[in-house]
Order: sequence, then C-alpha cells, then structure tokens
Amino acid sequence: MKGAESTVVQYRTVGEVMTGEVVQAYPGTSFEELARLLTTHHVGGLPVVDDDDKVVGVVSLGDLTRRQGARGRTGSGRDRVLRTLGRIVRARPAAGPAATAGGLMSTPAVTVHPEQRVADAARIMERRHIDRLPVVDEEDRLIGITTRRDLLRVFLRTDEEIREAVVDAVRPYGPGHDAATLRIGVRDGIVTIEGAAGPEDDVTVLLRAAWRVDGVVGVVNRLTGDGRDGSPALPTSPPA
Repeated sequence: MKGAESTVVQYRTVGEVMTGEVVQAYPGTSFEELARLLTTHHVGGLPVVDDDDKVVGVVSLGDLTRRQGARGRTGSGRDRVLRTLGRIVRARPAAGPAATAGGLMSTPAVTVHPEQRVADAARIMERRHIDRLPVVDEEDRLIGITTRRDLLRVFLRTDEEIREAVVDAVRPYGPGHDAATLRIGVRDGIVTIEGAAGPEDDVTVLLRAAWRVDGVVGVVNRLTGDGRDGSPALPTSPPA
C-alpha cells in the first residue's frame, strides 16, 4: 500500500491511569480503623472487600462524618474533615455495632474494568456523583482504583500542552531518532503524526509513547513508508 494511511490507535483506558496500590477495608473494619486509614493515607474513600478480594462496597469520608454528626461542624473542606476524623481517632470513641465498614459503606459498589475507556469512567462518576471507582477484574476482584483526579489529569490539558509532551515523548523513537522530522498535531486530544516511517518496531514504540501521554485520547498514524519499499510501516495491531 502506498501513500499516507490513517490508523486510530485505541483510546486511553482505565488500566492506564488507575492506581494499583489500593488502601482497602473489610466489612468488619472498625470506625476507628477506617478513620485512621483515611487520615494516614490522605484519601477520600476506600473500597471494602470480602475474604475473596471481591468489592462489596465503598466507604467515604462523608460516610464517617455523617456517622459522627460532624458534617455541620466541619463544612465541606476535605482538610477540615480529615482533622475532625483525627480528633475522633485520638478520642477513641466507643463504636456501636453498626460502626464498621459493613454498616457504613455504600453498596453495591460502582466499579469499572481496566479495559474500559477513561471517558466512560468519567461519565459514570459524573452520573453517579462519586469521586472514585474501584477497578476490578473479570471476577470482580479488586485490582486498582481510579479517582476523579486521575481522570482530570488526562483531560485538563490544552492541545498545545499535549503536543509539547508528545514531542518530548516520541523524540527517541522518531525516524532517524529525530522527532524534528515528524509533523505532530493535536486537536481535542487526538494526536496526528505524519512523516517518513522507520522500521516497523520503531513505529510501534513511537505510537505507544504518544498514546501514553496524559491527555491523549487517540492517535492517528499518517506515517508513510521509509522509501525502502514504498509502503507505510504500520503496526499490525494497536499498541497495547
């Protein structure tokens, strides 16, 4: 095949932006321990899993402050909520039978799979008015977590900022290892790369490097052949 060809590389997925190290609780985790986990790790919520690591619910800062009737005193500021929880932990309040993760959590948990698109996860958060989504495998076992901040990091960049980051990311992999020979454009987070392609393996790595830049939602490959056989050097499948 001769001439330029467009190939849209897959969209960013939840698996690319999620955090793999997850602070978690169990249904029997006490209120005191939940407060300690939230304040120590500076997180706004955490998933609750059973003995098989399957997600059964989510506990948030709001769940704990409502339990203590502290919402009116702390306001909506997260730092103030964390300070209030810190005081509760230091005071070692008597926990009632319902003051465990199992009694406080929101259930069923809203979860996503790692292969789902970032854009879809963002829509779920907006629709359900939540700030975090546990990421589960095909058997609903916890493998990570993604937050609104993770998703915003993908979207809240201008096209020019994304372009500059892509240029830096592909610099080692451009034709002749010189990204200056490429023409890189970005519109609405979709990167278009044009120029003379090098060996197929280099092109695959180049596209993967562009696709992993925060803010990139797709990559259009318009690289042409390198002149040796007159055909474009394109990957046989989207970079994983």
